[in-house]
Amino acid sequence: MARTAVSGRLAWRIARLAGFRDETPTARTLVFDLPGWPGHLAGQHVDVRLTAADGYRAQRSYSLAAPADGDRVELTVQRVAGGEVSEHLTGPYAIGDPVEIRGPVGGWFVWRPTDPAPVLLVAGGSGIVPLMAMIRARRAAGVRTPFKLIYSLRTPAERYYADELRTPVAGLDVTYVYTRELPEGRPGIPRRIDVATLNTAGWPAEFGASCFVCGPTGFVETVADILVALGHDPHRIRTERFGPSRD
Repeated sequence: MARTAVSGRLAWRIARLAGFRDETPTARTLVFDLPGWPGHLAGQHVDVRLTAADGYRAQRSYSLAAPADGDRVELTVQRVAGGEVSEHLTGPYAIGDPVEIRGPVGGWFVWRPTDPAPVLLVAGGSGIVPLMAMIRARRAAGVRTPFKLIYSLRTPAERYYADELRTPVAGLDVTYVYTRELPEGRPGIPRRIDVATLNTAGWPAEFGASCFVCGPTGFVETVADILVALGHDPHRIRTERFGPSRD
């Protein structure tokens, strides 16, 4: 998931691409070697900067897709037509090529394995990226905190991390909501997340779940409003949103 880059006093570091895998026809997960990386929390993001031969620079911010792992940093980038950074990272960018990374950024939209409360994750499109980092952090920490993921996307072809989320994991429930096209053989009709979805696939309000909602602005606002209407504590609903951009 990309955002407008946030300025700060963090230092830029040189990272090099160590590996990649395609998640969808237009989204790619990139694994970087980043010496001196200080570590990060699930839910944080980084700034990425490219510099052309003539000195022109372009930068965007991307959510971290996996928990801290030494000097390895993992991002998932959605290619956007005309996007200066995303088209390069999902196209000609090759193993060993450098890029500048600054971070980690953000300290509110994060999940810590020491939090015992059940967790509800609600993702819209590429908003799955920081939530996947939380799912992976849970697994890496070996904790049994119960997680529920509700993942809204347009079509089955747009699923990120499809194989990983298809594998059953104790304590993790995954619900897909398709807004334009259903998987072959699945009954029903395309729909958007609504009160019924969150009421049946989410946690009851009395469970005191930590709720994380990430996606386009309209999606996030709708989901957050429904959660509050269902009785969830507004202070336990954390949101991360993004709007239309060129990258």
